[in-house]
Amino acid sequence: MAETAAQESEIDQRTVKRAVIASAMGNATEWYDYGVFTSGAIATAIGTVFFPGEGNAVLKSLALVAIGFVVRPFGGAFFGPLGDKIGRQKVLAITILLMSGCTFLVGCLPTYAGGYAIGIGAPILVLLLRLVQGFSTGGEYGGAATFIAEYAPTRRRGFFGSFLEFGTLSGYVLGNIVVLAVTLSFTSEQVSSWAWRIPFFIALPLGLIGLYLRNKLEDTPEFRRLEKAGEKAEKAPLKETLSRNWRMILNLIGIVLLLNIADYMLLTTMPTYFTDTLKINDNTSTVIIICVELVQMALIAPLGALSDRIGRKPLLLTAAIGYIVLSYPSIKLMQSGNTALLVVGFGIVALLLVLMLAVIGSTFPAMFPTRVRYGSFAIGYNVSTSIFGGTCGVIVTALIHGTGNEDWPAFYLMIAAAIALVPILRIPETARVPMARIDVQTAPAGGLRTA
Repeated sequence: MAETAAQESEIDQRTVKRAVIASAMGNATEWYDYGVFTSGAIATAIGTVFFPGEGNAVLKSLALVAIGFVVRPFGGAFFGPLGDKIGRQKVLAITILLMSGCTFLVGCLPTYAGGYAIGIGAPILVLLLRLVQGFSTGGEYGGAATFIAEYAPTRRRGFFGSFLEFGTLSGYVLGNIVVLAVTLSFTSEQVSSWAWRIPFFIALPLGLIGLYLRNKLEDTPEFRRLEKAGEKAEKAPLKETLSRNWRMILNLIGIVLLLNIADYMLLTTMPTYFTDTLKINDNTSTVIIICVELVQMALIAPLGALSDRIGRKPLLLTAAIGYIVLSYPSIKLMQSGNTALLVVGFGIVALLLVLMLAVIGSTFPAMFPTRVRYGSFAIGYNVSTSIFGGTCGVIVTALIHGTGNEDWPAFYLMIAAAIALVPILRIPETARVPMARIDVQTAPAGGLRTA
């Protein structure tokens, strides 16, 4: 313990803060993209200019978001083990550049029809960009969370780890604010014609700022310690990652199932649920979402700090049980026709989500040893995200349209929460365990042993 404390004291607070900001910028860039793609006006424009013809334009846009999730597990399987081999910093520099570049290029694409058009080539190109973005995003989140967790002091890992999801919320809020500014500044005809491109252009400077910050940092102390000891993997350790950590990866998949269904329900499904199903004005819907997310941003760091004192599992269990009990009443409040009650219902769902968001940046990396941490996290997280998160908007929207039942968001959340309870109860509490002590091999039964 004395050796670990000495190692942590060598990392000054300024360096830790820079590492946190550099990591959170990638998440902000990723979720800025989702904020733009799923907002009512831009989602309608994207679905129309790239995929004209019969059918719901918003649903087409959500499907375009979902298609990127198909390749996320492959990105995780490629970039994650690579980050365990060559280092976290190098891989994160690649992923943020690819993510922001793809979003920027969507704004540059010619459309299916009109003056600046290439016909069938337009949807093909936008699909290719979404696939490249999904592949690179598969290597981003696990690496960013690992980067923060391996830089943060043990006793404040929850606090610093919470800023990863602060980046998620700030990126999504920024995306919505930019879209709101565009829709208020231009007519609906101008937005549909050309102004829809403006929000996509902003992604590039965001990515370049993140790239600059990441290139100014050394790799994490944990990775450098492993490298110095000669224990770093010489090849990307995909086989080792899967064969020796598969039980803990399955636990991660189960928890991420709830996390991402709640996350994508709130951030990508609810905007269209408000406008398409509840018939709320686009701008009113955007303002409600922005206000609720600003509250989440104010709460997330204090909740992360709370987890340093009481542990991560109490917050995760509260969220899971809360979703089982409160999802249905929350949806009914949203359907009441009263704006104040809608905000209350939406706020309950958002509060339960922020309980999870505050601790996952510190919980998930600590489930795996340093040697295979990036890869194990990236694979488990992205498999679950691809299957359950990326498809959430499309499935829920399709179920509502297909059955005529507007309660499907609640049912979907309740089922996910019931499943997630099992792995939440099974994982170890690592709130005060130094990351170096998690280098001990996983136990034969799949549980985590620490020294």
